[in-house]
Amino acid sequence: MKPNRLGTAAAIAAALVAGAVVLGAPEKLMDPAKLTAKAPETFKARFETSKGTIVVEVHREWSPHGADRFYNLVKNGYFDGVKFFRAVPNFVVQWGIHGDPAIATKWLQAKVPDDPVKQSNKRGFVTYAMGGPNSRSVQLFINLVDNSRLDSMGFAPFGQVTDGMDVVDKLYNGYGEGLTKLQGRIAEEGNAFLEKNYPQLDAITKATIE
Repeated sequence: MKPNRLGTAAAIAAALVAGAVVLGAPEKLMDPAKLTAKAPETFKARFETSKGTIVVEVHREWSPHGADRFYNLVKNGYFDGVKFFRAVPNFVVQWGIHGDPAIATKWLQAKVPDDPVKQSNKRGFVTYAMGGPNSRSVQLFINLVDNSRLDSMGFAPFGQVTDGMDVVDKLYNGYGEGLTKLQGRIAEEGNAFLEKNYPQLDAITKATIE
């Protein structure tokens, strides 16, 4: 029996609209060691999301290692299709685990050195999540309120939302902290797991350097 080509094409199109990664891991994202370009001193990243557009302005002097990693992730399409899996009112919105497990596993293991904290975790500032010294990789959060208590814990902001905080505030937060303890499973099963079990999560459709 011949495959239904029309049905297959329709299924792929539907999956792409849903933000799923269906075409395999882009080769350029399979080796984090090759994506180490130095970021401009100041640049903007534009995130098209399921709720609207968010623009982040990055200042490399605030966090050089963090800014360089972020620049390479955005420039090479890492965030396309990524879900905002943690949105906690009056705290943070977090994302960064790639929807393709093959990519997620490699990048979560690709750590960057810590940077001194030069800016405060105020509302709208963007920072890497971390679990101890030199543990930053690809997970980021936007502060929804003044979280300056995080400064002394080593969380170093590298950028600030300059347009679209109203969009950030609207990202789906009904799951709260529910997915925080499932980050390992998210990495192992990708967007397929999230779309099946947490279908209301918002996602990034496209991230670009402006």
